[in-house]
Amino acid sequence: MIANKKEFFGGSLMLLAFIAILIIIFSPVFKGQNGLEYLDALYNSISKGSAYYIPKVKEETGNFAGKSIEVTLSMADEKQAEQTALLFQKGGASTTVDGASLRITGDLGKILENSLADADNMYHNDGKGVSLKYGYNEKRVLFNWWKAFKAMDNDLKKQKKFKEAKVVAIVIKKAIEPSYNYYKIVPQKISDRFGIVIFSLVFYVVYTLWYGFAIMFMFEGWGLRLEH
Repeated sequence: MIANKKEFFGGSLMLLAFIAILIIIFSPVFKGQNGLEYLDALYNSISKGSAYYIPKVKEETGNFAGKSIEVTLSMADEKQAEQTALLFQKGGASTTVDGASLRITGDLGKILENSLADADNMYHNDGKGVSLKYGYNEKRVLFNWWKAFKAMDNDLKKQKKFKEAKVVAIVIKKAIEPSYNYYKIVPQKISDRFGIVIFSLVFYVVYTLWYGFAIMFMFEGWGLRLEH
């Protein structure tokens, strides 16, 4: 039996309103996207605007100009090894492919400079230029850079070339990975979308509390109470 009908039905109406808004959120009414997809795209574009480290990374890699390295990389298969060899050749390195194994000799500074040029193009969504440069898919190009540099990092550490390994790791983390993950996302400044950002955060808090109070009013109206 309902102890307090006013409180119970008030909570019920709040819950129904919560559900109605939830249905709208999961409907494609935000420029063809649902609410979660729209906000995810918004926050990705804002975060991309603050994740451009490539100019600073170029300064760090410039210190390795003229630094010769010789490494052997294990790729997934022969096809990937051949594709990856093209990347290093564009950086002036000599390459030898033996099955899935790729042997590289070259100037570390020039190799990193070429990889950063590709990462910079991808960050600015110029994938076509990267694809034409090597003759295959641009995202595959960046993935091959990532795979090769991971293997290079390990090989350089085995050679006790820790400074060289460190700069390769920096390029992976601050250039290759962001450019791959943010590809085709248009960067925005938070100041340009300040209103919608504040609204979304306030809405999240209010909407969560709304659900909690709806459940509380329903149970209290029903006659259930938490006592000490």
